Amino acid sequence: MPLVAGVDSSTQACTVVLRDADNGRIVATSEAPHPPAAPPVSEQAPGAWWEALCAAARQLDLRQVAAVSVDGQGHGLVALDNARHVIRPAKLWNDTSAAVEARELVARLGAVEWARRTGIVPVSAITIAKLLWLARHEPDNFRRLAAVALPPDYLNLCLTGNLVTDRSEASGTGYLDSRTSAWDIGLLALVDDGVDWLPRLPHVAGPCERAGVVSREAAAATGLPRGISVGPGANDQPVNALSLGTVDRDVIFSLATSGTVSARSLVPVADPSGVVTGVADATGAYMPCAPTLNATRVTDAFARLLGVDYAELARLALAAPGDPDRPIVIPYLDGERTPDRPNARGSLVGLRPDTSPQQVARASFEGVLCGLMEGLDVLESLGVPTDGRLVLAGGGSNSPAYRQLLADLANRPVFACDLSETSASGAAVQAAAVLHGIPVQDVARAWAPELRVVAEPRGGQAPEELRARYRRLAGVEGLDVWD
Repeated sequence: MPLVAGVDSSTQACTVVLRDADNGRIVATSEAPHPPAAPPVSEQAPGAWWEALCAAARQLDLRQVAAVSVDGQGHGLVALDNARHVIRPAKLWNDTSAAVEARELVARLGAVEWARRTGIVPVSAITIAKLLWLARHEPDNFRRLAAVALPPDYLNLCLTGNLVTDRSEASGTGYLDSRTSAWDIGLLALVDDGVDWLPRLPHVAGPCERAGVVSREAAAATGLPRGISVGPGANDQPVNALSLGTVDRDVIFSLATSGTVSARSLVPVADPSGVVTGVADATGAYMPCAPTLNATRVTDAFARLLGVDYAELARLALAAPGDPDRPIVIPYLDGERTPDRPNARGSLVGLRPDTSPQQVARASFEGVLCGLMEGLDVLESLGVPTDGRLVLAGGGSNSPAYRQLLADLANRPVFACDLSETSASGAAVQAAAVLHGIPVQDVARAWAPELRVVAEPRGGQAPEELRARYRRLAGVEGLDVWD
């Protein structure tokens, strides 16, 4: 029985999923941790990602694997020298060191022009801002820079010896033309106009184009068969969509360390406000999304503060009434990306003498979800179709509190599935498409799990009143009080 392997290299861990190459049945999974990292200076050694991939792979019998593909965290800067050796630890997506550089880049061209050319208005998360930071703060390292990679690109390099990326990863750098999917070298000239940038950038592969084959050295390190095809890779959110088998008009709320709300679009999307990033998906279309830095880390923190486990936090939250004047959490514990508040801190607002632990627990979940609901509003205002199923994904999708409170806030049913490790499972979908030489969306549709309703909206929860108060307090309406 031939198998395909999907690898998810996230901020926290490397996960490997094996699936039957013909019907998509999950055969085995494994995981190995990454070193912890958190803002404001969030960095990891890329070699640790490779070590974790090897450790996770060696837990499995990979002899029948016929193709493999890697997805991972986006935006991170992997700086390589002439020998393709890592120059310094990678700055991750949630590193906020480059906030000043991001604002300078926006000021030089204007938000409208950035959105038009790339679909992105730079913030500290975006690769081009990190490149300018490197040039300014570590000029010796910048002079050694011979190749610029993203986290999945680095693992492709370790597997194949080739420096290859895909549209979904490349479109999050801030220097890919959103209309042509070609590198916009003119934007990199804003970092340094004396550098010949094009030879330093990865090849941008198509959705079913292979990055190469597993090398002899990689086969020995991982246990993968030598010479099997390696898919182009992708960002973690687009492969989530592949694993879920979502279709046009569906909207995905993904809750993990960070949060995103996204949907599929057949045309590029430009949002000068910067709330929505007009990135590409893994099928050849686009996946505009509104990303936040803060999601399940917020509810983890409130569970610790209340001295309860995660299940008890959810129980407390669901026991709290829908009081229109209930407390609100502004969930900027790690600063925030959307809106751009890199130096912000979280707040618990609206406490009264009779405030209960149940109300505080509910506020921690609702604060995360209110931020993402703002992103959904902007997606809709840009004409992105979002009137299909509302699908909850990521680790937070297993929480009954996130499920129910999202249904209440959105006033629509929430769908989810029993498929675990959705990112790695989606990477396996891409590997199967490369193996069989068929469009990746065809494999995604054939392997789509059952999406079932897991929560219906309840009446009497005052979602509009809560969201209006959240907007005022979070500065979404211009009250910039959190920096």
